[in-house]
Amino acid sequence: MKKLLTVVALVCTSLLSACNEEYAPLATVEKVDLNRYIGKWYQVAFIPNKFQSMCVADTQAEYQRDDDQIRVINRCRTKDGSIEEANGVAKLVEASRNAKLRVSFFRPFYGNYWVLDLDPNYQWVLVGEPSRKYGWILSRSAALDPSIQEKILEKAATLGYNINQFQISAQSNPLN
Repeated sequence: MKKLLTVVALVCTSLLSACNEEYAPLATVEKVDLNRYIGKWYQVAFIPNKFQSMCVADTQAEYQRDDDQIRVINRCRTKDGSIEEANGVAKLVEASRNAKLRVSFFRPFYGNYWVLDLDPNYQWVLVGEPSRKYGWILSRSAALDPSIQEKILEKAATLGYNINQFQISAQSNPLN
């Protein structure tokens, strides 16, 4: 029990200290039409992170309206072939015109989810956050044209991301 409390304390301390860090400004899109954004997205590329470490393929996110909040359902295939699912909520950041959200899978802790680039037809999106430690390229289809993906990565580079950190996501058998 003592070890668990120590780990929890360390995690909380690191999360709180991260809140005080200064980052270069990060521009978002001007606005997001939530009605068009809602729905299923496939992860095409991402910067690897601990909270997705069990995922080996077929990662997707689904956004659903639920009264005044947005439900977030992330799914992926694990190494043993099973499906991992995480359910969370997203809150809109005031005055961001829906381009910035705060997402939580472990309340009361919320993380930044900023829409950095978005296809005018809502077919792909670049999502990130101010530290640039996390980033995702999502698409409405399991595959994205390589030239479009390259364009999105170029945009990420102009925003200060190290694009060499992005890893292509395997989409072999998309989940329903």
